[in-house]
Amino acid sequence: MSKTALVTGASSGIGAEFARQLAARGDNVVLVARNVEALEALAQQLRDRHHVRVDVIAQDLATADGVQRVVQELRRRDLRIDLLVNNAGFGTAGRFENIPPDREHDEVMVNIVAMVDLTHAVLPDMVRRGAGGVINIGSTAGYSTLPFFTTYSASKAFVLQFSLGLWAELRGRGVNVLAVTPGPVKTPFFDKVGSSDAAIGPTITPEHVVRSALRGLERNRGYLTPGAGNFAMTHLMPRRPRRFMALASRTVTRSLADTVTPA
Repeated sequence: MSKTALVTGASSGIGAEFARQLAARGDNVVLVARNVEALEALAQQLRDRHHVRVDVIAQDLATADGVQRVVQELRRRDLRIDLLVNNAGFGTAGRFENIPPDREHDEVMVNIVAMVDLTHAVLPDMVRRGAGGVINIGSTAGYSTLPFFTTYSASKAFVLQFSLGLWAELRGRGVNVLAVTPGPVKTPFFDKVGSSDAAIGPTITPEHVVRSALRGLERNRGYLTPGAGNFAMTHLMPRRPRRFMALASRTVTRSLADTVTPA
């Protein structure tokens, strides 16, 4: 019996690559993002190439009822989710006081609130069945305090801690949870941030990220950082004293403070 995966932020980048690799292995896919044209084009490509069911749900997850509308569509179409990929997210960079407040609010809504709400919506059924998986896309930024990426790094720290907490809760119950914490990836992400100079660390491809994630979920690793260089950078970096590390990070990121154009 075919499984069904729901992928948010599926119109480009890592999300689109998840859809391609999942469809290639025979999974049906539900694509969620704002850009309906991009979703429909990808959906048709996957149907033609892999002969799987592909559903498109065009929805902005930054809105207060965005997740509720997605869940309503899942029920209306009688779709049971076996794998949830919380990939939707974006970053802001620059001086906090200069970033539009609504942009920061949307960042928290997409990076944190939508992830928690969607997980709440599909996880209970997975637990009842004793089978399923959740992949949450974080970032190497979640391991550190990053001035001038303050909201973004804090949101990705939440992704990591939330995922590991769920992973521990669900051990031995048939549902695997994985936080994936890549460094810079070759996607349109930095166009939305406002500068490619915001990339810190070795750049890897979406294909690499997704292959690593699917293997990691199968092995129930809890979390992983794709790419040897990024793994070393995040895991060999000292975590304390926290104030010292925040100031040290500031010396690396402050050059962006006045050069990034808020999206």
